[in-house]
Formats: sequence, C-alpha cells, structure tokens
Amino acid sequence: MDPIIEVKGLIKNFGTVRALDGLHLSVVPGEVHGFLGPNGAGKSTAIRVLLGLLRADSGTVRLFGRDPWHDAVALHRRLAYVPGDVTLWPKLTGGEAIDLLGGLRGGINAERRAELLERFKLDPTRKGHTYSKGNRQKVALVAALAADVDLLILDEPTSGLDPLMELVFRETVREATERGTAVLLSSHILAEVEVLCQRVTIIRDGRDVQTGTLSDLRQLTRSNVILDADIGSEELAALPVVHGLSEDAGQLRFSVDDGGMGTVVEALAGREVRALSATPPSLEELFVHHYEDTVDVGPDAVAGSARAGAHENAAAQEGRGR
Repeated sequence: MDPIIEVKGLIKNFGTVRALDGLHLSVVPGEVHGFLGPNGAGKSTAIRVLLGLLRADSGTVRLFGRDPWHDAVALHRRLAYVPGDVTLWPKLTGGEAIDLLGGLRGGINAERRAELLERFKLDPTRKGHTYSKGNRQKVALVAALAADVDLLILDEPTSGLDPLMELVFRETVREATERGTAVLLSSHILAEVEVLCQRVTIIRDGRDVQTGTLSDLRQLTRSNVILDADIGSEELAALPVVHGLSEDAGQLRFSVDDGGMGTVVEALAGREVRALSATPPSLEELFVHHYEDTVDVGPDAVAGSARAGAHENAAAQEGRGR
C-alpha cells in the first residue's frame, strides 16, 4: 500500500537550534502508528509540518502524495487533527463547535456524531466556556471521529479524560481503522500505544531512533525470565546470554539476550524444571531503553527542558504567522 504519510530526511531549524534532524516516518492506510518521544524530542514540530503550519527546511514530506505546505487546504479535507490542549469558542455550544469543525472538512456523519456524543457522555448544548478540559477534549474527539476522513492526527488526544473515557476512545479508534482510516498517535500513555498501535516510531533529538512493530522492537532487547529449577545460579550466570542474575525465595531471576533462550533451554535439559516464565519487554521498557541515559534532574536536564520550550514557542509563532 502507498503510505498516507511519508517523511524522509526531514530537517527543521529554529535559528541555530535543530528541532528535526533527518526524521523518517511512514504511515499506511488502516494502521495506528505510535509516535513516541518526550517533550522537546520534536514530535509536535513534526506534526505541525505535516499539518502545513510549518515549512520544512529540507527533506521530503508527503500527505496522500502531496506537499502539506503548498496543498494544506485540500489536504485538510481528508484529515482531522486533535491536539492535547483544546481551546473552544467560548460562546458557541459544544454541538455548534463540532458542526463548525466538521463543516471545514465538508461535513460530518450525523448518525456517528449522535452515537459519539452518547458514548463520550458529552452534553452538546453547553457553551464552550463552561466545559472542563476533559469535555473540551471530547468536543475535538467527536468532531474528528464523526468526520469521514482518511487520516487522524492525534497529539495527546486523551489528555484530561478519565479512564472510562480512555476506553471509549480506544474503541472508537479501532472502529475508525476498520473503516480504513490511518491514525498517527502521539501519546505519553504507553499502555494506550501498546494496546492500539500496530507500529511505533521512537523519536529522539529530532530523529527517529527505532521504527517497527511491537514484536520487531521487542526482539531488540532482553526478555525477563523467572526460573524455579534444579540448576545452580553459578552455572546459569556462566552463560553469555544471561544477564543480571539474582535469587529470590528460591527462584532465579535474570534477563536473556534476544535469541538466547535456546541456550538457556539446552542448559536445562535433563533438569527438573518446576516453573519457568519468560516475558518480553514492555513498550515502556523499550522506550526507557532509548532514553535511560537522558533521565536526569541536573543542570543539563533543565537546560534541555528550556531548549525544548524554545522549540515549541518558535514553532507556534511561525505557525500563527503564516
């Protein structure tokens, strides 16, 4: 399938600061693609480039095979965007805001609109200024999900929603993909990404550091093993594929390199194995693996946070000035 989103070697600078540094990203029809990275990694800048709010300095950016900077108006009829912090017109009702946003895309599915209002427990007759953050988020979600679009770009879409509404969100996203809609999902809720996404791209310092299915990515790190067997810890620790071995209440706990379980099983041949569990790494562990050397609360981390804020402010101002 031809990708709906195709980004190759994307570079975006704000003065002397490079916010995107050769980013690659591809999203195909019908998939939910997770876009992961901490604040300041470049996710929001990349999304603004995709929306045609920022112009790339170099590289290739295509939505539906077209340039989002030059063809933004036409492309926005085929996509819906939900930010993590929704601002509504204060004197319009939620229903009026939904219809206005839908009208920008050529209309919405009235039956789906009514169903989504019920599922998200949203009162469409209230004025925008009376809504809580969570209800403002629901307005944007209903407007996006009720539209017949080919692409949803969701940037922290469940911010402010309670756990029950997060479940509703997941169900509605699955339904959208069943209709063939592609979804680019930027989220800090790794459990949400793990449940919804077929593929993920992890971004760091403006460049993609890992892309693939969750199964592919899990093959790149060690599995966690808990073993209760008739074998000495020294014998296991001597295996080159075994790491971090410890003993707790008679059980051996350790991690095994990708492809190393066969070596462990061979060592257990002929032994009494009372219990054995091997767990692949979670998405959270994969994510931390790429950022563990940057988890810091010292001066460097503060400086990095300041630079990230500068990136976002510059991006917002350039987008508004267009």
